[in-house]
Amino acid sequence: MTFHSDKLRDHACLIVHGPDQPGLVAAVTALITRNKANIVTLDQYSDNPEGGEFFQRVVFHRPELSAAFPEIEADLEKTLSPFGMEWRLTDQSIPKRMAILASTSDHCLLELLWRHRRGELPVTIPMVISNHTRVADDVRSFGIPFFHVPSQGPDKSEAEARILELLKDNVDFVVLARYMQIISEDFLDEVGVPVINIHHSFLPAFIGAAPYRKAKERGVKLIGATSHYVTKDLDEGPIIEQDVARVDHAMSAADLQARGAYVERAVLSRAVQWHAQDRVIRYGNQTIVF
Repeated sequence: MTFHSDKLRDHACLIVHGPDQPGLVAAVTALITRNKANIVTLDQYSDNPEGGEFFQRVVFHRPELSAAFPEIEADLEKTLSPFGMEWRLTDQSIPKRMAILASTSDHCLLELLWRHRRGELPVTIPMVISNHTRVADDVRSFGIPFFHVPSQGPDKSEAEARILELLKDNVDFVVLARYMQIISEDFLDEVGVPVINIHHSFLPAFIGAAPYRKAKERGVKLIGATSHYVTKDLDEGPIIEQDVARVDHAMSAADLQARGAYVERAVLSRAVQWHAQDRVIRYGNQTIVF
């Protein structure tokens, strides 16, 4: 089973962000009403009602939405510009196109493919790209195109150029499902879409190779995972989701890694789902997740 968009037919999601001020909520709800739409959900947050930032997510239903979309967008521009607000309107029945980059570890990759097949993720997956061939057969068993792009040595420019060639104009966001390559700043500038990563939460205490072995040597009591947007600063992008699991002295490094893989799968899946549902608003190096 893949994502079925019928239940979201004629549903739109409006994201609004800007300086908090009186009249914003009234302006948005009045706009939706005069465009013959009905609000399904509405979430909002202000970090300071006196001169702070305002964030809002509204899902509404409007019969024959696709025909009305240009008119609604024009009304949004006219209504929200005087408030100095940024906004984004999306048709929720159109799943986002998600490319996945992976290496040899398959737990996060297979979790996403499995959830997609079950219809739990509102995405299409036009491709999986890997710098190894180990996961090729698994990917193809889901009916997803697989591309092998080797990446060896310190110079990754040729591999990145090939990946960009595959991604360009074909995807809405990219997920690094334990893709064990550092993404360059040039790549991020060129790809032009959000990139989501997953990693163990031992950083920065256990950076580098064999983090679970290092964690075992330190006698950790909690392990976890973090999913975040990728920026030019390694592993310092805005965090979307995190989780932890308790461990104890009797667990080996392999036990920690197995427990960690379980957490990584869950955290990345939630981050992907929330991004695909337009629940995440980026603000500086933070996120607001409705």
